[in-house]
Amino acid sequence: MSRVKPYHHGDLRRTLLASAVEVIAERGVAALSLRDLARRAGVSHAAPTHHFTDRTGLLTALAAEGWSLLADALVAHATDFAEAGVAYVVFAVEHPAHFAVMRSPDLVRADDPALAEARGRAAAVLEGEGRDRDRRLAAWSLVHGLASLVLEGNVEPGPDVAGLARRITTQLRLDDVAGRPGS
Repeated sequence: MSRVKPYHHGDLRRTLLASAVEVIAERGVAALSLRDLARRAGVSHAAPTHHFTDRTGLLTALAAEGWSLLADALVAHATDFAEAGVAYVVFAVEHPAHFAVMRSPDLVRADDPALAEARGRAAAVLEGEGRDRDRRLAAWSLVHGLASLVLEGNVEPGPDVAGLARRITTQLRLDDVAGRPGS
């Protein structure tokens, strides 16, 4: 008589998120399914629902993870906003699957507390407050655009993405000094 060993996966939630990143990076968000992730992990097709109620729940967790990773990268450069912009572009290029989900609000549950907290931490550095807010939003728009252009293949960053991002953010610094009326 053969004895069947119960399956113990370890950290199935982490495995599912990592597999989701791979699928999105390889084939895009549209190709993602919980059934496929379960197959990749070697678990029953129902197992992912113990961690994520549905596909939207998984994508929400992935977006929250991405915003948290981005917030950590930005906070490390919070005192130098241009370098925070560089960190933004580098993050997007190094985490394209996270970035794709993060910028697709229709894929996630916007009211998810973990997502709101992580997004808020990143926004605190990116947006700022008070008089500086408009300049920070302009800078965020610029680095977001650069990140998108690189990811879409419209701009070839060469071997040094950070160097390209730094050259672009330097343009903001030059605009701060020159080109203003009265300067």
